[in-house]
This record gives sequence, structure tokens and C-alpha cells, in this order.
Amino acid sequence: MHPSSDGLEHPTSRNSGLPDQAGLERRIHQKLMEDVDPEELSHLDRTAMANEIQIVMYSVLAQEGTALPARTRDRIVANIMDEILGYGPIQPLLDDISVTEVMVNGPDKVYAEKSGRLYLTDKVFRDDSHVMRIIEKIVSPLGRRVDESSPMVDGRLPDGSRVNAIIQPVAVTGPTLTIRKFAKDPFKVDDLIRFGTMTEDMAEFLRTCVLGRLNLVVSGGTGSGKTTTLNVLSSFIPNDERILTIEDAAELQLQQDHVVTLESRPSNLEGRGEISIRMLVRNALRMRPDRIVVGECRGGEALDMLQAMNTGHDGSLTTLHANSPRHAISRLETMTLMAGTELPSRAIREQVASAVHLIVQQSRLRDGSRKLTYITEVQGMEGDTIILQDIFKFEQRGVDEHGKVIGELAPTGLRPKFTEKILQQGLSLPATLFEKKAKGWL
Repeated sequence: MHPSSDGLEHPTSRNSGLPDQAGLERRIHQKLMEDVDPEELSHLDRTAMANEIQIVMYSVLAQEGTALPARTRDRIVANIMDEILGYGPIQPLLDDISVTEVMVNGPDKVYAEKSGRLYLTDKVFRDDSHVMRIIEKIVSPLGRRVDESSPMVDGRLPDGSRVNAIIQPVAVTGPTLTIRKFAKDPFKVDDLIRFGTMTEDMAEFLRTCVLGRLNLVVSGGTGSGKTTTLNVLSSFIPNDERILTIEDAAELQLQQDHVVTLESRPSNLEGRGEISIRMLVRNALRMRPDRIVVGECRGGEALDMLQAMNTGHDGSLTTLHANSPRHAISRLETMTLMAGTELPSRAIREQVASAVHLIVQQSRLRDGSRKLTYITEVQGMEGDTIILQDIFKFEQRGVDEHGKVIGELAPTGLRPKFTEKILQQGLSLPATLFEKKAKGWL
């Protein structure tokens, strides 16, 4: 089996010539569980466990009169170790730092994202029940469940990677698992500058805005990198402030000393005990926060977040799904209505206009790259309309012969109106940050 040029193994390279390797692995694994106490096995280091597996494997091969090449035997040992210590067939993908997302579409179709592009890998599960065992292995330690009555679940791996699982009867093709990996070392602002997500001027501007206690909303589509950007923005918060993070599945990796992490909880089998994001936002206001960071606003919690921003909790940060800064404003208005209040549209817009200072729009481009396409100021109301002004913008010029998007991240030449608020905090925004100058195409 040889990896292809993209670094992932594809179906054409599967061990189709071997004598039912999946069945052989299953029999070896079963005999291992019979011969060795699972509790004792769990305390072995990798070398000792590999030795135990090899002893059982040679016993099974001798009984069945089967001979295998050394590479195949090594692979079987590795696969069984992944099954015991990790998450089965997908464990090598989770260990590969170049893979950013893993998608299991049933037992025989496992995709991975690498460098922003999707590839079909050679990894396969034995059957639907094998996928289900891995899903349960992920969600059980979190106190969550997935079954016919609750066929969808969100969770996280111990390293913070985001997990979503959905099973039959909702997932018609079989158990479906999506894992969005997080880097073991959180990305820093210098990394995003190196990747071309933002420029040094944009980073300096955003750092000053966070230090100046402006309320920021990071908006973008699925997989655009909103949470990574939120993590970087959160890193600008001074170390002496009390930060409360509120998420569906705790995945933010803040490095400050005084961080309180809150996580929502689904209802139990009796339909009771749910702790929603909205409930956590309300409770956070009683916990004396200097900053509130909400992983993502999806519903009625938007109203509580806006009220917090408007009642002294400056410097709050959150993300939401939207395709543009204008769309983000519309989404905030819609989510506020989901709180069930009978507020007129103008009152909601006034809340949004007074609460949110800056919208950071992130997009995933067609070549897989992620960029901050807009940094937009919310300037206030004019009549019934919220006025937006772009401060930085990504201008796309085209696509090169390799499919890479060519464009320029640059200031629009306009200074934000909140400059006075920044000055009151003892900070400054140099005029050079906003000068429209040639930056070079990225």
C-alpha cells in the first residue's frame, strides 16, 4: 500500500489481495480480549501491548495455517492498537498533523481534508456497528448519548477537536462522523499572517480593538476558520482580566490565567436537564466577567449577548454564520427574534447598532485558503438602516494557473469612527494603518 502524491492513501491502493484482513483483525482482536484481561491491557505501554498482540496474532495465524508478509503483520498490529488506544481506522488521520478534517460517510467512505482540499482515503470500517462503537467511544466520556431517539450529537475529542455524529434513521447512508481537528499548539496571530489570512496591519488593528474593549463579531461560513480567528482575537485580552467562555462543546484554547469555561448540556433520556447557551449567557452576567466570549451565537442567546454588550460588558467576542457583514447584521436581528420577545425591528436594530462595534468577516476561498475578507465598522443608525463601513477588504483579482486565488488584503483608506473610544483607553491607531497603499497580491 503506497500513499499517493497528496499524502493520503486512496482506495486504489487497498490491500485487496490479502486473505480477508478485516476478518483476521477481528478474530485476533477477539482472541486478545479473551486471553488478556482488558483492564491489564489498558495499563500496558505501546511496546508491551504490541508484543501481546503479536503473540496472539501468531497463535491465530498458526491455527488457521495463514502466512502473511511482515508489512501486513505490522499493519494488523498497528490497526488493533489504534482500535484499543484510539479511534480505530481513523486514528492515523487524527495523528497526521497535515489533515485538518476527517469525514466518515458510512463504513466504507472515509474522507479527509488536507491543504483545504478533500480526498477519499483508504481507511474503512468493517460495518455500521464498527462506526457506532467508535462514535460511542468518543461521546460516552462526555456524558452524551447517540441512539435512535437522539440520533445527533456534538462533542469533542480530548485535544479539543470538534465532533459531530449523526446516525440512522436520520443518516440514510449509515452512521456519519465529522471531526474538525484543532492544532495541538493553538495558532497564533503570526501563523495567520504567515498563512495569508490577515496582514500585519490588520492584526495590529484588531489587537488594538480588543485591548480597547470593542465588541467584535466574527462571521463566516462553515469551515471558514471562525473559531481559529476567535481564538487568536481572544489571545489579545490582557492576562489580568476574568474571561468567561461559553460554548456548545468546549474547544477554545485561551492561554490566560483567569479563564472560566462553560459548556452547554443536552437533555437527558427523560427530556430534562438541558442547559442551553442562552441560560449560560444569562448566568455569566452574575459571575463578574471582564469579558464574555461566546463560541457561536445560533439562536435566542443573541438577545442576551447584545444586552450584555449594551450594559457594561464591553470587549465581548462571538461568532456566527453569515456570508457578509450585512448578512451578519440580518442574522443577529433574526436570532434576536428567536428569543421570543415582541420587539419591533427598529428596536432590535438599535440594540445591534449600539452593541456591535466591528464585524470580522472570514471566508474560505475556492482554493481552500482562508482569509479575512472584510473588517467592517458598525457606525450606527440612519433612519431604520444600520450603517456599515469597510475598514479593510480583500479584493480578488483572479485565479492563477494552479487554481490559487490572487488578491490583495488592504485598507480602504477610511478611518473608523470609534477612534475616539480607542484614544480614551490610552491606545492609538496610527494613521498609517489606514493608508491605501500597494501591499502586493497574495
